[in-house]
Amino acid sequence: MIDLRPRSVHPAAFLAALALPLLPMAGWTSEPSDAPNDTAKPAIAPRASVRYGRDVRPILSDRCFLCHGTDPETRAADLRLDTFMDATMDLGGGFAAIVPGDPEASLLFERITATDPHDIMPPPEANKPALTPAEIETIRAWIEQGAEYEPHWAFQVPTAPTVPTLDDDDWSKTDVDRFVLRALRDAGLEPNPEADPATLCRRVFLDLTGLPPTPEEIDAFIADTSDDAFERLVDRLMTEEPYRTRYAERMATPWLDLARYADTAGIHMDAGKQMWPYRDWVLKAFRENMPFDRFTIDQLAGDLVPEPTLDQLVASGFHRNHVTSDEGGAIAEEYLLEYAVDRVETTGAVWLGLTVGCARCHDHKFDPITQEDFYGMIAFFNNVEQPGIYSQIP
Repeated sequence: MIDLRPRSVHPAAFLAALALPLLPMAGWTSEPSDAPNDTAKPAIAPRASVRYGRDVRPILSDRCFLCHGTDPETRAADLRLDTFMDATMDLGGGFAAIVPGDPEASLLFERITATDPHDIMPPPEANKPALTPAEIETIRAWIEQGAEYEPHWAFQVPTAPTVPTLDDDDWSKTDVDRFVLRALRDAGLEPNPEADPATLCRRVFLDLTGLPPTPEEIDAFIADTSDDAFERLVDRLMTEEPYRTRYAERMATPWLDLARYADTAGIHMDAGKQMWPYRDWVLKAFRENMPFDRFTIDQLAGDLVPEPTLDQLVASGFHRNHVTSDEGGAIAEEYLLEYAVDRVETTGAVWLGLTVGCARCHDHKFDPITQEDFYGMIAFFNNVEQPGIYSQIP
């Protein structure tokens, strides 16, 4: 299994969240507002703190950026809303699309709350739905809080958040619990009672192995009255057979989807392709708890490390999972380029969290990836020794 856990934290601390109810992901608030009731404002409570990347950018990207984004060919009114400098610039007469701290003075807020079809944004002819009351309130709260823009999330260094300190907290057992409890209280909720042993056992089995426990396994867990019974059950499911193989299978399935694994060529005759050694390597990596950095390096460059092992050579099959062609008369050079494009797109999506493939034809409309960046990456992947058109002759 790929171990992303801090070494000082027991896995049971994370799995304890299985006993909690699902939390609402929108409409969280901290304390009731003392502001006077304003009928012009939607009666929707925003998050305690609205963030551009998480809460606002998806709204603007969906409704506004086509006409007010990066592309000068489609930009209207010479107005950009994707950068702080452009969104807050003086448009003449002291007016600006966004006035940090003052929603009522912001033309953006005026337009998204307008009722006249000649004034409302997005306009009816854009064939985009008007903002919902919750989305309008998110924009209002964001502007009121200063309209702070954030760099693209993929390029921000992760930082550890401050663990909340809560009054009357006799429920939390770990720092993860404290974040959960704060979110529950912000939503006006309290934790459910702890699940009974049989339910907890079933949840852990399903989460780690994908299969429910047998009646005998449930009975054995219920009969264990030791203080660390749950922790030992988790350790058993992650380290002992047959459970660790079931865990590996459960974890490998979504990874193989991301790696576009298949046992056939994928197009035209869709003949067989011998990729099963890569599949077995992924299962082995999860089963043996391979560190994530090695899991990454071996798949991206296992054939380039000093004195690579057979396993590392097989791991680099990540870049050979793409579809292949055996179509008679097809142009080999064309397909070699398509294979390289596939590697760039997949590497960007899986390892960088970016849709770099959009930049194959133009600078990315939303993510900070240029067409030059895309073809710079192709230089890494367009030199693999392989045929453009495969033959089915043994």
